[in-house]
Amino acid sequence: MTQPLDSDASKHADRIVWIAVGGTAAVVFIAAMLGPFRIEWISFWKPALVAVLLMSMSWFYATVRKDAALASALIGAAQIIAFAAVAAPLSYVAASAAFPLWDGTFAALDRRLGFDWMSWLDAMNAVPLLHRTLALAYASFAVQATAIVVVLAAAGHAPRLRVFMLSFVLTTLVTIGVSTLMPAQGVWGHLNLSSINSPAIVPVTRDLPLPVFFGLRDGTVRQLVAEGADGIISFPSLHAALGLLFLLALWPVRYVGSIAAVLNVAMIAATPVDGSHYFCDVIAGLAIALLSWLAVQRALARLTGERRQLALAGENAAAFVHVPK
Repeated sequence: MTQPLDSDASKHADRIVWIAVGGTAAVVFIAAMLGPFRIEWISFWKPALVAVLLMSMSWFYATVRKDAALASALIGAAQIIAFAAVAAPLSYVAASAAFPLWDGTFAALDRRLGFDWMSWLDAMNAVPLLHRTLALAYASFAVQATAIVVVLAAAGHAPRLRVFMLSFVLTTLVTIGVSTLMPAQGVWGHLNLSSINSPAIVPVTRDLPLPVFFGLRDGTVRQLVAEGADGIISFPSLHAALGLLFLLALWPVRYVGSIAAVLNVAMIAATPVDGSHYFCDVIAGLAIALLSWLAVQRALARLTGERRQLALAGENAAAFVHVPK
């Protein structure tokens, strides 16, 4: 259960998210200024405009109209959009490090764990309706990321919204960091699969990001984009990680929680085939998400507890000073 946050703790959590956004943007900007990258500014103007508008509306409802739930929803949406806009080009910079590929290791690990990727693909081909259902869940990623802040705020779960936002940021940054050191092209490219291997279905990702991924590695792609960026991270799976975060965040919300659980379990199940991920990618993504959630939840609970102790100490001191003689 998420411990309620006081106003100062909530502001502190929001401040950390904005620092992460600013820090990520700074890294991307420095990479462009000092390295061979070129920022495609036109791809940033829509996310920037929407984020600024949402922040302005949040300020209005926090200070003028006084609607705390709506203010929280608006600032959360602004943070999601702003962070996604700078995290995408950061993943491009990370991929350009071009460390040796780990596909062979991940494929071998799957075998040791008893996972047969081709059997899962065959199962999807055998039941196209199952694949279409899972693919729809997989495609709900972007919608959920934005809608979740509205749902949590409207349901009165502002503290849980802060836990989700910080976990979202931490999970994404850790995932990008790990993918830098342990890059992989994914199953579709590693096994040289084609439409022949999926005659009854059309997986969402397949080999579509590979030209950008290998272009970043060999230096032929140096454009940094926000809107329209390809998802090039294989290990760990960010889709699986955020699917678990969505589930955890919405679980206590009446009616919505059970729907979110089913939807995100389906999204995680779709990740190997529709995201071209190894099963160990999924496991690693889930582990990072869970550890991030627990770490953020504990840190915010500790921060809130410390603030309450300080406030209580201040009240006791004030009472002692004003005791009648």
